[in-house]
Amino acid sequence: DLAAQDGLVCGGTMFFLIDPIYKTEDFNPYAQEVVSAYEGTGPVALVSVVNPGNSMNKIGNKLFIRQDGSIIGSLGNSAWDKKAINQALELAPSGKEAFIELDDGGEAFIESYTTPPTLVLAGGGHIAKSMAPLAKTLGFRIFIIDDREEFANSERFPEATKVIVDDYAAGMKSLPINPNTAIVVATRGHRHDDRALEAAAQSPASYIGLLGSRRKGILIYEKLLASGIPLKRVKSIHTPTGLDIGARTPEEIAVSIMAEIVAFRLVGKGGAMKMEERRIDRIQEKIARKSKN
Repeated sequence: DLAAQDGLVCGGTMFFLIDPIYKTEDFNPYAQEVVSAYEGTGPVALVSVVNPGNSMNKIGNKLFIRQDGSIIGSLGNSAWDKKAINQALELAPSGKEAFIELDDGGEAFIESYTTPPTLVLAGGGHIAKSMAPLAKTLGFRIFIIDDREEFANSERFPEATKVIVDDYAAGMKSLPINPNTAIVVATRGHRHDDRALEAAAQSPASYIGLLGSRRKGILIYEKLLASGIPLKRVKSIHTPTGLDIGARTPEEIAVSIMAEIVAFRLVGKGGAMKMEERRIDRIQEKIARKSKN
C-alpha cells in the first residue's frame, strides 16, 4: 500500500525471505568477514535456503563460504552444500548473485561479497571523459592511466579514485586489479593499445574491452597470441567493446560500453526487454472474444 501511494507498483511478482536474527553472535562472524571482503581480504559468499522443496531442510539454513573453500554452517545436507560451494566459488570473485536449484525441488540464493566494482580506463581521452561520471553513478571505483599529464589529472577526472601518469603497462601493474575489475583500453594509438591490452590480459580482471574496429582487434589479437597470451584469454576480450545501440558520440559510446559491463557483471543478456508481439496478439484475441460474448 505504501509503495502504491508513490506509484511504485510495477505489476510484477516479488518474493521476500524474512530472516530474523535471534542472536547477534550468530551473525557477527559473517558480518565481520563481509566487511573484510569489501576491504580486499578476499571474496566470500553467503548461501541461504529460500525453498526447501520436498526435503527436510529448513528455509533460512545458511552456508558461509570463503575463497579457500572453508565453510561455516550447512544448507542441510552434503549434496546441497557441495553444489552451493562450487557455484559460490565461481560467483564470489566478481561479486555476483544467483538463485540455484537444488535436489528435491529446493532453491537457494547466493550472495557474494568482494571489493566494490572497479573500472580501469587505459587512456584519458574523450571516451574515458564520458565514461567516468557514468561509471561513478553506477558505483564503480575508477582508475585512470595515461602517459600524458594533461589527459590524466584530477581536474579532468574528479570522479577517479586514482589518476596515474605513467606507461600503460606499468600503470596497470600498480593497481589493485581483481576479478571484480573491468578494464577498457582506449588509448591514442595501436602501439599503446598493444601494451595496455597485453598488461590487461595478464591481469585477473574478468572484463577487458578494446575500443576500435574489428580490423584493429584482429591485428592486436595476432600480437597477443604471438606474445604467448593463451587463446582462451584472447577470446574473452570484448572487441569492439560495448553493446550495439548505434552509438556515435562519445557520450553514446560511453553508455554502450557501460551497459555491456553492467550486463557482464550481472549476467544479463543485453537484449531488448520489449514484450513479444505474440503476447500482444493474444491480448487482442482475448478482447475480441469478450466483445463477441
